Amino acid sequence: MAFGTDNLTGSRRGGKSPGAFRTISEVSNDLEVPPHVLRFWETKFPQIKPLKRGGRRRYYRPEDVSLLRQIRQLLYDDGYTIKGVQRLLKEGALKNTAQQGVVAAKEPNEQRLSRNSSNSSNEKATLRSIVDELQSLRKLLSTVLDK
Repeated sequence: MAFGTDNLTGSRRGGKSPGAFRTISEVSNDLEVPPHVLRFWETKFPQIKPLKRGGRRRYYRPEDVSLLRQIRQLLYDDGYTIKGVQRLLKEGALKNTAQQGVVAAKEPNEQRLSRNSSNSSNEKATLRSIVDELQSLRKLLSTVLDK
């Protein structure tokens, strides 16, 4: 049975204290990602270093869980690639926010918003041209098929 998480602290309600170590299944449930994804992320992000005990069981520290939460947000919510997140970690653009588990990039919000809006307008223009091309192909096909 999975317990919910407290969005402010990232700690489990009704379970362990915020400073307690977590098993891979607990972290997997909290972050809503399968355990194999967490093991994969360990290979891609050397900053994630869970303790491994007898039987090779993984125990994640609170700072590991915080970093995993940030990585998940960047990959799943913000649309970053693994290489992009690796670059952010290498450049030190992520702060360790073990208490909040929130991504805190150094880039000011205004710059991030303007970059996202320019990407959005570029994507819209690209999509518009693709739709236009598909519509012209559809017309061409219908004329060929009508003959």
